[in-house]
Amino acid sequence: MEHSATPSAARWPVREQRLAVQQELGVRLAEALDALQSGPVDPQPDPEVLRARLERFDFREPMGLLEASQSVIDLLQDGIVHLMHPAYFGLYNPSVTFPSILADQIAAHFNPCLSVWSHAPAAVEIERHVVEAVGSLAGWRSDEAAGHFTSGGAEANNTAALVALTAACPDYAERGARAFAGRPRLYVSAESHHAWFKIAHQTGIGREAVRMVPTDGAGKLNPQSLEQRIRADRAEGDIPVFIGATAGTTNAGMIDPLDDCFAISRAHGAWFHVDAAWGGAGLVSPACAESLGGIEKADSITLDAHKWLAVPMGAGMFLCRDNTLLGETFRVAASYMPQSTAAGVDPYTHTLQWSRRFMGLKLFLSLACMGWSGYREHVEGSLRLAEALKARLAESGWRVVNDSPLAVVCFVDGREQADPETTVNDVVRAGRTWLSAALFEGQSVLRACLVSHFTGEEHIAVLVDELNRSRESQRR
Repeated sequence: MEHSATPSAARWPVREQRLAVQQELGVRLAEALDALQSGPVDPQPDPEVLRARLERFDFREPMGLLEASQSVIDLLQDGIVHLMHPAYFGLYNPSVTFPSILADQIAAHFNPCLSVWSHAPAAVEIERHVVEAVGSLAGWRSDEAAGHFTSGGAEANNTAALVALTAACPDYAERGARAFAGRPRLYVSAESHHAWFKIAHQTGIGREAVRMVPTDGAGKLNPQSLEQRIRADRAEGDIPVFIGATAGTTNAGMIDPLDDCFAISRAHGAWFHVDAAWGGAGLVSPACAESLGGIEKADSITLDAHKWLAVPMGAGMFLCRDNTLLGETFRVAASYMPQSTAAGVDPYTHTLQWSRRFMGLKLFLSLACMGWSGYREHVEGSLRLAEALKARLAESGWRVVNDSPLAVVCFVDGREQADPETTVNDVVRAGRTWLSAALFEGQSVLRACLVSHFTGEEHIAVLVDELNRSRESQRR
């Protein structure tokens, strides 16, 4: 039964109505999820049709809660690429855990503001507890794991750069880039995420400050090239401030030589950061953790819970060993903010953000309900599926080109009959599965990421069938 479509009734219905709406909405969402998992991965909506459907919402007269909610469900079911589909092999955006969905609902109901400790001590302490747990997973002591949740990896990496610049030159906090005696430089792999250029712009040191270091031919940063680049820059009077190693490159899931990067950072007095936005989840499994050796030496780490840890976006994390330095980086005072207490740190004084949503509850509730053992099962399931995909690809004449310890497979047609871009467009258009194209070591490749807990071997079979069908059509 739909409820009265009046502004006051919609703003906060009485308790019985809220319960009835939530129960009915739960049923409809469950039905929608069942339907989308057996439908096309990418419905590919007509933009004009989509906009025409939105014209119905002129906001002049109120709609009933269930009517409006159902309309939104229908729009999303017909109008997005479905990350919750078991045959989605896309961009590290996984199907999410049910506890994390409940966490978003709980956070919305209480709506705590995590700007100051005194307003939301339970929420702030929950996030601190999770940060310490993840730091311990990375090999840090609990008393040295500071940090906070972020909107995503880009914000976390931006925070790392700001902290590194502040550590390198204390006057940077007041005077900006002109406080440096030479040009500050950031060093990252040529296969790293290109958000570093945005970050250099945002931090005021300019995009040319980013040094993209060549790789070793297998997708990992070449330490000899890094050393040579730093020495050449120092000879010109530049200042090496930051070395950012990637643990799980976007294109191919490669892990830079972390120990070598650490040693070079210390030799040149640079900050050592590890961008483990998606690959860091591999720490839950011994099968991956060995490949991530050296991450425990990092000055700071980025990890996105909304990738392989399977919680809704956005839930990035920034981990840092030095909470005092975080406070100096984001030092601010405002008379309109509640006075700090000795009980805990006010997040707005240690983060890029001010008011923000209770993001960390999504990972906290998932960990509480699944435990590290549940996450280990999830990650190792992905790794087994990656191996199964490699075997099926080899049987059909496709050639894997990346040697990643993570659950991503880059490959090309070993018979040289199928063009990667054409194949991706053809497969995605068919709707049965979804994958992407990427550049790996200058070569155009097909890429499949296996991070969904819904995916099974039957969905891998569908992917390979579609690849073979596309190749055959191109051969004709």
